[in-house]
Amino acid sequence: MLTNQQISALQAQLLKAKQELENRLHHNDHFGLERSHAHDSVGELASYDNHPADEATELYEREKDLSLNEHAERELADIHHALAAIDDGTYGICETCGKPIPYERLEALPTTTFCKEHSADQSVSHQRPLEEGVLMPPFGKFDFDHRDVVAYDAEDAWQDVAQYGTSDTPSDLWQDVDHYNEAYAEATENVGYVEDFENFAAVDLYGQQMAVYPTQKHQSFERVLDEEQIMSNIGDLPAYEKEPYTLDETKPKRS
Repeated sequence: MLTNQQISALQAQLLKAKQELENRLHHNDHFGLERSHAHDSVGELASYDNHPADEATELYEREKDLSLNEHAERELADIHHALAAIDDGTYGICETCGKPIPYERLEALPTTTFCKEHSADQSVSHQRPLEEGVLMPPFGKFDFDHRDVVAYDAEDAWQDVAQYGTSDTPSDLWQDVDHYNEAYAEATENVGYVEDFENFAAVDLYGQQMAVYPTQKHQSFERVLDEEQIMSNIGDLPAYEKEPYTLDETKPKRS
């Protein structure tokens, strides 16, 4: 059991902490939360002329003030509860099991009214802010690049938006680009098709070719095939299929 001298020392410690905490909350207006709006704490009248980054900074500071105020209010409530227990003569006795609380624990945490075994804070919370669920490498959660699926994902959405301009310049990219509208990651990726020839070759239900549409992609595709002297970019044709197309037309044909 605690001696009267120990209780008096702990009571004095609680009263000092109570006075300091109340003075702090009074002088900082409960971390500025008694003001009508966050703008009041920085002297701004409205958000219209502020940069979004400045607004984000003020929002972060406001959220921090809310957390600090909540912590201070809880600490003050614990102090009042401990002082009430001293007045009732129950201070130093665990509210759950009724066993004496060691003096060493009360000396380190004078606001507690529970023994170590019945403390409310037995486990450390692993809950994280919801925003951290998406704070990971770009497209690391919402893309299907590593799965055998063709779907419109977050990377596709970003590329659609990036076509209207980003803060990147051609010097920021490792590959050469022809236009500032292509100055974003994977700007040359095919959209709506996989192979280049799918952009200009039309086939029927069974894959039989029906028509070829003359486009810039088609011209580029034909130029690459001519330079490489191949018939397909997905693999050269067998000799018996390739030779009839690659024979020199200047040679006399057999009758």
